[in-house]
Amino acid sequence: MSEIARAFEKESNHSVRVAFGSSGKLAAQLLQGAPFHMFFSADQDKPELLLKRGIATSGSSFTYALGGLALWSSDPTIDPERVLREGSFTKIALANPRLAPYGIAATEVLLNLALLEASKPRWVLGENIAQTYQFVESGNAELGFVATSQIMENGKLIKGASWPVPQNLHNPIRQDAVLIGKQPSRAAREFAAFVRGAEVTNIIERYGYQTVEADSRAAP
Repeated sequence: MSEIARAFEKESNHSVRVAFGSSGKLAAQLLQGAPFHMFFSADQDKPELLLKRGIATSGSSFTYALGGLALWSSDPTIDPERVLREGSFTKIALANPRLAPYGIAATEVLLNLALLEASKPRWVLGENIAQTYQFVESGNAELGFVATSQIMENGKLIKGASWPVPQNLHNPIRQDAVLIGKQPSRAAREFAAFVRGAEVTNIIERYGYQTVEADSRAAP
């Protein structure tokens, strides 16, 4: 998001201040009146809630990215997929499926691989996908289901070993954005339009996400 904000500032006369946090916490702040102009969520549920509560601008919701899921280890010498299928691990990290869309996707993968029940005693649950990554990076879990964007940069794996999870093993992780307020500012509307443009599509895909347009091109 920081790179997208810098690109917009370079092209426009506007400045962007980005507040980072879990989708749930940011949505809660918005419900309490936080002065944000736009909200980018890791799922669709929270933007939908803000629309229902009249916090978000009617008709402004759009999917800005499709999240990618990867099984990752900080140890570059192992094959994460093989270790998972063989069950040769002590702990596996995933985001809490009651709180995080990436956690839901991870449980869908385990279910489709017939590994859900066998792996449950070895789960380490993160409050969000950031904490899940930390569990694996610190060695508290040998493996973890993380967001591809956490381990990829410019199309390359930053460190460790990864298995990019095939998308047919889980439902799409659709990430939506909404404008905030009944009458969003001109700057906010221009930023929303910019995010949907080709330049931002390229940035998003470099960090391991897909876009709706790219997904439709890949469909048979």
